[in-house]
Order: sequence, then C-alpha cells, then structure tokens
Amino acid sequence: MKNTFLLSAFSLLLAGAGNAAWAQQVFRCAGTGGAAPEYINNAKEAQTRSCKLVSGGNVTVVQSTPTPKPAVRVAAAAGSGGPRTDGSPEQRARDSDSRAILEAELRKAEAKLAEQEKEFNNGEPDKQGIEGRNYQRYLDRVAELKDNIARNQSDIAGLKREISRLPSAPAAN
Repeated sequence: MKNTFLLSAFSLLLAGAGNAAWAQQVFRCAGTGGAAPEYINNAKEAQTRSCKLVSGGNVTVVQSTPTPKPAVRVAAAAGSGGPRTDGSPEQRARDSDSRAILEAELRKAEAKLAEQEKEFNNGEPDKQGIEGRNYQRYLDRVAELKDNIARNQSDIAGLKREISRLPSAPAAN
C-alpha cells in the first residue's frame, strides 16, 4: 500500500511537470533596424508587438554583445606586409624582431631539409630493421620521406615569402 501511494504521487508529479512544460509559450518578435530577433514568453506583450508563436520544440537563445573592432591605420603604400601603424621606432623594432624570428625558423627548416635529403639518399634510403624482409614497409617509408621533403620545401618557400614582405632591414653601421 505504501508503494502504491508513492507510485501514484510520483505519477502525479510527472504529469504536472509535463503539463507545465507544454503550457510554456515562446514568441518571436522581429528585430528592428537589422537587429537580431527577440524571444519573449509574455503573451500580452507578444500580442501588442505582433510577435509570432514559436512551436515545434525548445528554444535556446544565447545573448551576445558585439565585440569592438580595433582601429588600425593601414599604410598608404600598396603591397606593404600588412597593417602598419607608422614608421615609429617601436614599429621598426617589431619588424626587426619579426625578421629575426622568421630567419631563425628559415635556418631550422633548411637544416631539417638537408637532413631529410641526406636520409632520402636520392630515393634509395638505407633499409632499416624489418624492411629487408618487408619491401612494402620500405616503400611506405620512402614515400613518407618524399612527402616530408615536399612539405618542408613548401614551408621554406612560405618563410621566404613572409621575409620578403617585411620592410627591408636597416643597414648596419
């Protein structure tokens, strides 16, 4: 009997929760002046604003605030390496730092390429371990080495392009 009472109370609770969920109405009001639409759940307000009833599922609205865009002055010269604020000493220092970083990356990439080409051995690298008995593994490694070399050459070309876009380095005194 005690279990029957708990079961009927639980059933009533679920039925009440289900009815409450169905009783909720959501209205979509058109935004003004290109603004995003607004969602409300007040029927009287929705009627005065000529909003439309949303049906067919739950509605989740996430409000966001527009992020301000930073003001950047762009150099007048066409083909400059990107936005530049001016020729101030700070900008020249940033350009110099960028050049140094890119040149260091270029040196590392060129050293890695030399190492990869040495291992590749003109398409005939030395066989390692089981590759003497499993020729397919050897072919797979050769193809992987070839792909890595091509990728590294592409990286080097990109670094050289980026360096060429930077303003020329000041002459040493």
